Amino acid sequence: MMSRMSVGTLLSVLVTVAVAADPPPPTAMEPYTATVVGTAVDIPMVAIPVGSSGYPKKFTMGSPATEVGRKEDEGPTFEVEVEPFWIGKYEVTWDTYNVFRKEYSLQLAKRLNHGDVPEAQWADAVSIPTPVWEQEVASILKGLGEKGGYPVADLTQLAAQQFTKWLSYKTGVFYRLPTEAEWEYAARAGAQTAYCFGDDPKQLGDYAWMFDNSRYDDPDRGYPGSSAGYRKVGQKKANAWGLYDMHGNVSEWTLDKYSRDGYQRFAGKPQHWLATLAAPTRIFPCVARGGNWDSDAAACRSAARLASHRKWQQRDPQIPKSLWWCTDAFHVGFRILRPKVAPPLAERHRFWESEVKTVQKLIRAGGKQLRVPIEPAAKAPPAKD
Repeated sequence: MMSRMSVGTLLSVLVTVAVAADPPPPTAMEPYTATVVGTAVDIPMVAIPVGSSGYPKKFTMGSPATEVGRKEDEGPTFEVEVEPFWIGKYEVTWDTYNVFRKEYSLQLAKRLNHGDVPEAQWADAVSIPTPVWEQEVASILKGLGEKGGYPVADLTQLAAQQFTKWLSYKTGVFYRLPTEAEWEYAARAGAQTAYCFGDDPKQLGDYAWMFDNSRYDDPDRGYPGSSAGYRKVGQKKANAWGLYDMHGNVSEWTLDKYSRDGYQRFAGKPQHWLATLAAPTRIFPCVARGGNWDSDAAACRSAARLASHRKWQQRDPQIPKSLWWCTDAFHVGFRILRPKVAPPLAERHRFWESEVKTVQKLIRAGGKQLRVPIEPAAKAPPAKD
């Protein structure tokens, strides 16, 4: 992702208002549903009115040295100031993501070639995921589930980011992935214990699909060879703020790169949430948060961090490997976030695009990569704020 300075400098010059400006921020934080007219996109959004009663303006990020299951990359702890936002009630499902995925075949005629269009038009366009490898993936998804509310998984951080850009252009409302800090704040739901409900892992099964309870009785269900897998979203208990599957089911992409000692620079220094964002400069490793169906209890704690790894794509035979899909990350998906106050248009691309030079080069090179302009959904109703 681009830094604040590089994006601001580039886009303040190049970018015109390609999408309608966001509606004025609502005066009250209320839940609503993000929709795209005529599609299966239907994402319930939960309001997190930071600063209101029960929603502290600051929280302690990371885990104390005394927390059972703690790893060194979760400390030292430090204080983070957060701002109000909405976040997906559930993880984004295949039903929803497939609407975006289908754009690949629908939009081929509108393909933009880098160098043939003004830089502003290129910057405003959205990159669409290439088709998955049906020969290998079809059988896996048959066992795990792809229709009726199962979380999307096995996609890259970039694929999740571009979905948020597409959704933003379709709705005229700014969406993005959460930062690590925002994700942890939402997962804790006001608690500073190991889990949103306390410190006792014996209660975790009530809130999360994880290693201990994700096995099916039917050996043909779940991930091949394990008979275990993710489940439909929202089947377990929600946390105190009404968010489901924060401790398990699939881990969730954040905007941050992973660094084992990344918290060291914040030791003893209170931070604003945006200052904690560590923009990736390489494809791996980046941070996914929350446990998943293959996690032990310790990995499901609110402070636990999961570093992405190139082995997630090791069976991909393509050279270069896909920018969009993994081969061995059916434990990783995402949920979306909308800040109450959207950043200026010129700064939004830092949350949607990748600063990784390899990624930029491949998208610009064309080939299978498809980058197209996105029109707002016809007759889209205003967001239900």
